[in-house]
Amino acid sequence: MSDRNEVPLRVAVIIGSVREGRHGRTVADWFLGTAAGDADLDLDVIDLAEVELPLVLPGWGGTPSPETVAALNEVSPRLAAADAFVVVTPEYNHSFPASLKNFVDWHHAEWQAKPVGFVSYGGLGGGLRAVEQLRLVFAELHATTVRDSVSLHGPWSGLGEDGTPRDAAVCAGAAKGMLGQLAWWGRVLRAGRAEHPYAG
Repeated sequence: MSDRNEVPLRVAVIIGSVREGRHGRTVADWFLGTAAGDADLDLDVIDLAEVELPLVLPGWGGTPSPETVAALNEVSPRLAAADAFVVVTPEYNHSFPASLKNFVDWHHAEWQAKPVGFVSYGGLGGGLRAVEQLRLVFAELHATTVRDSVSLHGPWSGLGEDGTPRDAAVCAGAAKGMLGQLAWWGRVLRAGRAEHPYAG
């Protein structure tokens, strides 16, 4: 049987913005291009603009509608199969989008004992306030957020028309650093879950 650590790390990349005219897809495409050279990563993109989940969650013990069940059946197994996550988020009014919080809240066990990295963008703060708030949310869900993140400041001027950051070397270095931490935690926690299933 092959060593578990030799299996590529399955990373779900979640695009959190659904706003018209968003930069989320452009930022995500840049990040995916930066990460694509790492053969040890198996990247799965989940674009929330393509996931239709209602804002109203069922009560405790309740059953979602058939349409919601169908949407969850498309995306929840992908989260469950992931070893790690990268969340691509803008900053809206000093926080992250409601679409992202709604998606997070529709799941629970899928996040547990897995690492989360962040790629943020927006304004002078580069989305860092959104990231700091997301760290609190994922801590409650028993996920581990990695220290380093990728922050793109003012994407309207900081990104070229092709979606490439103007300060490409710095941004690529930040992405590689975050992915290195994510990969370490991803492999360690994957091995830990296999040996001792998490019961948080």
